[in-house]
Formats: sequence, C-alpha cells, structure tokens
Amino acid sequence: MVENQGLLFDYVAQTYTNMDTEDFIISYMKSKTRKYIDESQAYVNTKSDLELWDYFCEIDNYILKRGESLGGFLPRWIGEFYAYYQWY
Repeated sequence: MVENQGLLFDYVAQTYTNMDTEDFIISYMKSKTRKYIDESQAYVNTKSDLELWDYFCEIDNYILKRGESLGGFLPRWIGEFYAYYQWY
C-alpha cells in the first residue's frame, strides 16, 4: 500500500499537469477510500495505483480542480510517507 499510494499521487501529478495536486491529496486523505485503507479493508488495500484512482473518483465522487500540479519526486514522497506513517 505504501508504494501504491505514492504511485497514485505521482500519477495524478504527472498525468494532470494543469490540475491542483494539493487539493487532490487533501481530498484523498479525508476520503472514504482512505478510510477503508486505514481500516485494512483488503478489497481496497490490494488495488494498484490506477485502480485506486478509479475507485476514489467513483466512491468519493472526486473531480479534479484546475490549479498547480506538484512536480518532481514530491507527490510520490508525500503519498509513501503518509501510507508508511499510518502503519508505523
């Protein structure tokens, strides 16, 4: 899950370069999707980064907002850090 969440954050930042990565991260961390991960629900915890993206958009009705994308390694690092810290 640590790597997949990092890959998810990186995917959003690199794929949607004219969208607000920070808003995505904040929304994701407060989402039902993230809650299910925190509860160790296997169905969600076993999803790949792209599957998580689709699931998050569907379950949490998330739509990206226009804005600045985070660049470099930062999105992946944030995603991995949050996931790792939750289990540490």
